[in-house]
Amino acid sequence: MWSKPYATYPKFQDMEALIWCCGNQVSIDVNSWKSNCVIHERESMNQRLHEQIRFLMEIDMLKHVFRRTKLLNGSRYENDAEHAWHLAMMAMVLHEYSNEPVELSKVVKMVLIHDLVEIDAGDAFLYDENNAISKEEAETKAAIRVFGLLPEDQRREFIDLWEEFERKETPEARFAAALDRLEPLIQNAHTEGHAWIKYGITKDQVINKNRPPLIGGSEELWGCAEEMITESADKGYFPG
Repeated sequence: MWSKPYATYPKFQDMEALIWCCGNQVSIDVNSWKSNCVIHERESMNQRLHEQIRFLMEIDMLKHVFRRTKLLNGSRYENDAEHAWHLAMMAMVLHEYSNEPVELSKVVKMVLIHDLVEIDAGDAFLYDENNAISKEEAETKAAIRVFGLLPEDQRREFIDLWEEFERKETPEARFAAALDRLEPLIQNAHTEGHAWIKYGITKDQVINKNRPPLIGGSEELWGCAEEMITESADKGYFPG
């Protein structure tokens, strides 16, 4: 109910329909009333859009999270946004080598969002065994905050995709995980083992960490990776 006389509301000036308001019979313009409903609906839509834009602005921070691997030309370190983009391209180009048929769009979504948690948690180094538990806790907390910026339906979709990637129980998640391991192998093999040498990572460590997820997602891609590792060892790209 309105607390003021209807005449103070400009949209009610053209009278075509009768209603009861605050116990008094007043007239309103039906078209104006419908228009008012549309305005409220648009306001709700604008709130959704506001939340989506806020999320998109927040994930710009991913461009400032740097990884341990360098770009192929060795000029600088790769950032997480570049890593996600490259994995999406790899999924589009290489999905025929997945061990099992996959829904390509789902794989692309997974690789694009899988590292968004690193906006808060920071880049997780694969070979850092000591921080595995704290990494999981930090990334779970980050997922709640970062994806929580989205409208509820998209928040749930993104969290579900992220959790599916982390569990690696579906064909899409296994293939996405294989790509996630392949890209830094390619980078290290073509930057003279930069990260391997800098952090003292041995050939055996690289094989033990990367063989299971790569084979789990694509045996053919593991075969390619194994060749690169062997060639890198022959060229002295591992410490010692």
